[in-house]
Amino acid sequence: MARGRLLVDLGPLRQSQAFRRLWGGYLVTTLGSQLTVVAIPYQVFKLTHSSLDVGLVGLAQITPVLAGSLFGGSVADAVDRRRLLLVTQLSLAACSVGLALNCSGGHPALWPLYALSALGSGVASIDSPTRSAVLATLVGRPMFASANALWQLLFQVGQVAGPAIAGLLLGQVGIASVYWIDAATFAVSLLAVASLPALRPPGGGTRFGLRSIAEGLRYLKGRPVLQGTFVVDLNAMVLGMPRALFPALALVRFHGGAATVGLLYAAPGAGALIGALLTGWVVMVRKQGWAVLIAVAVWGAAIAAFGLVPWLAVALVLLALAGAADVVSAVFRGTILQLEAPESLRGRLSSVHTAVVTGGPRLGDFEAGAVAAVSTPQISVVSGGLGCLVGVGIVAWLMPRFARYDTTDTEGLGAPSTGVKG
Repeated sequence: MARGRLLVDLGPLRQSQAFRRLWGGYLVTTLGSQLTVVAIPYQVFKLTHSSLDVGLVGLAQITPVLAGSLFGGSVADAVDRRRLLLVTQLSLAACSVGLALNCSGGHPALWPLYALSALGSGVASIDSPTRSAVLATLVGRPMFASANALWQLLFQVGQVAGPAIAGLLLGQVGIASVYWIDAATFAVSLLAVASLPALRPPGGGTRFGLRSIAEGLRYLKGRPVLQGTFVVDLNAMVLGMPRALFPALALVRFHGGAATVGLLYAAPGAGALIGALLTGWVVMVRKQGWAVLIAVAVWGAAIAAFGLVPWLAVALVLLALAGAADVVSAVFRGTILQLEAPESLRGRLSSVHTAVVTGGPRLGDFEAGAVAAVSTPQISVVSGGLGCLVGVGIVAWLMPRFARYDTTDTEGLGAPSTGVKG
C-alpha cells in the first residue's frame, strides 16, 4: 500500500514522456473547448430568451454522442489510435471554425449552433474513448489511479479557467472571437498527438463494425461492477445536472450578466480542480464502490442546496462542493473501468463510459430545461438534486457488488456474475 499523501501524484508525468506530451496538449485544447461550452448556450439564450431552447442544445447532441461513442470505441480497437486522434482533433477544430463563421456575419443563424455543436459532440465522443485507451497504454497498471487523477486535474483546470475567461471575453470581444480562439487551440493538441509513437491496438486490432460493438456490450452482461460505474453517473447527470439553467439563473435570479454566467459555469470546475489537486489519497482507497456512491450523494445534496439559496456567493460555493464530489467519483469510476477492462476491449468499454459521461449531462440539460419550462428553474434544480439522492440509494440496494467493490476484486478478469443483486 502506498504511503499516505494528499497532493495529486505527478508520477505519470515524470515517468512517461508520451503521457506528458499528450497531457500538455490536451490541457490547452480543453481550455479552448470550455470557451465554446459557455458561448453556445449563452448565444442561444441571447437569441431566444428560452431555457428550454438552451436545453435542446443538449438534446440535439444525444444521438451523435451515443453513435460516436459506440462506433468510436470499435474504431479505437481496430486502427492506429494516434492517427485516429489526429483526425478527431482536426474535425473538432473545423466545427469551431464553423461556429465562428456563423457568428461573424452580424446576423447569426440559430440552426448552426445546434448542428455544429451536435457534430462536434459526436466527434468528441470518438476522441474520448480513443484517448482513454491510449492513456492506459502509456502508463502501467499501478499508475492507473494517479493517471486518472491527473487527467481529471487537466479537465478541471479547463472547466475553471475556460468558463471564467469566456465570461470576460464574451463581454469584451464578443462571441465570434471566443469561437476563433477555441479553433486556434487545437494546433497545440495536434502537435502533441503528432509527437506520439504509433499506437496500434494489441494483436493488430479487431475488425471494426457492429459485431465488434456488440462484443463490447455483451462483455458487460452479468458484470454489475462495470455496470454500476455507468448507472450511478447517469443518475447524477440526468437528474442533478443544472447546467442548462445557468444562463437564466445568472441573468434573472442573480441579476447578473455574462460574467455571472461564466462564474456559474466555472464554479463546479473550481471545486473539481481543488478536489483533483488533493487526490493523492485515492491510491490508498480499496472500497472504491462505496467511495463512488458517497461522492455522488454529496453531489446531489449540494445541487439541491444550490437551488434553494438566493445569494450568489453561497451558490458558487455549493456548486464548487458539487464539482469536488464529481471529480472524486470520476477518478474512482475511471480507475474501476481500467482495472476491470481487458486490454483488447478497452476502447469499446471506454466508449460506453464516454457515452454515459457525455450523454448524461446532455440528457440532464434537456430534463432541467423541460422541468423549468413547466415550473421554475429553482424547482428544477432542487427536484433534480433530491432525485439524485434517491437514485444513489436505489443503486446501492440493487447493485451490492458494485457498492462492495474494492481493488482486490478481479471481476473483469474472470467469469461474469449472475444477477443484479448477486
